[in-house]
Amino acid sequence: NINSGTFNVKGVKQVGDLYANELRKLGFTIEWVQLPDSLKRAGHLVAYRKGKKGKKLFLIGHLDTVFEPDMPANPFTKLTDSTITGQGINDMKGGDVIIIGAMKALADLKLLDDASITIYMTGDEENAGDPREVSRGDFIKRAKEHDIALAFEGASGLNSIATARRGASGWTLEVEARQGHSSGVFSGGGYGSIYEAVRIINTFREQLSKEQYLTFNPGLFIGGSEIDVDTEAQRGTASGKTNIISPKTVVIGDLRFLTEEQTINARKTMLAITQQNLPGSKATIRFRDGIPSMAPTKGNKALANELSKTSEALGFGKVIPGNPGSRGAGDISYVAAYVDCLDGMGASGRGAHAPGEVLNVKEFPNLMKRAAVFIYRLTR
Repeated sequence: NINSGTFNVKGVKQVGDLYANELRKLGFTIEWVQLPDSLKRAGHLVAYRKGKKGKKLFLIGHLDTVFEPDMPANPFTKLTDSTITGQGINDMKGGDVIIIGAMKALADLKLLDDASITIYMTGDEENAGDPREVSRGDFIKRAKEHDIALAFEGASGLNSIATARRGASGWTLEVEARQGHSSGVFSGGGYGSIYEAVRIINTFREQLSKEQYLTFNPGLFIGGSEIDVDTEAQRGTASGKTNIISPKTVVIGDLRFLTEEQTINARKTMLAITQQNLPGSKATIRFRDGIPSMAPTKGNKALANELSKTSEALGFGKVIPGNPGSRGAGDISYVAAYVDCLDGMGASGRGAHAPGEVLNVKEFPNLMKRAAVFIYRLTR
């Protein structure tokens, strides 16, 4: 029930304080990584214990959600005997609680003694502060000091795990056109900015939508006689009249990919489409690097095999690598080039990023048990 939308700095810190208090009781040293005020982000929670036994583990969570204070509330509610709902309950407060629950279980049995574990919960996973070199600099530096990274984003049930994740980048399309009376549209008045923007976006779909693991989504589309767009907050206003050919349109979207080669080729195609303008219009597109991809590796696959053995020992069945196309980008991708990784260790449910997000409470305890035993084995 604590709103912790990425831009709600107070709420993100409040959630961080709550988690910090729990982890402090378990003998973790707590730090808060403060970011420059210019980034307009809350910062990150870090909790760690240092030892000499087993693998050095880097456990990843995040404090923020996509739900800002001005969005409709979704208070914690029990829906059925197997489901509960609430803002960010699955993405990813449920995963954060699995981390803390697993640590409590291990601490109760004194199994954290001499283990090296860092828990890093970012405060801006859903919309990382720019420049990323600043907002993720400390995150990457600390991860490099470890052997294995485990991220607790949403699980796809008990029998699937992520050994790869797509990367995410952004793009901004800006279209300008001659303003005029609507009676001249298609002829001497040209096509206007909205028609040209629609043509470009639809051609993206026609030429690129069939490529495996590649997706691109226009999330904000603003056009008219006068527009005001805040690309950072991803919102804006527009005014216009039906008898005026619109002179300005801006579209903001994302681009998700599995390999760097895939995103390079997609950008080339999108640029070529943008440059073939309808009469009376001119368009430009700018691309923004975002989160790199977490490519499938032998090390990740070997970790998945170890997790599967743990799951079978608990009586939960085999675990197999999931489809990377079913996942977006995540913080683990920033460190995937440096350590072996798994993601999808968190809570299961449905409806992430949407009103009515749901967590499966019947699978939740078993996912927590699996995490605790897996972490125990790795730290031996």
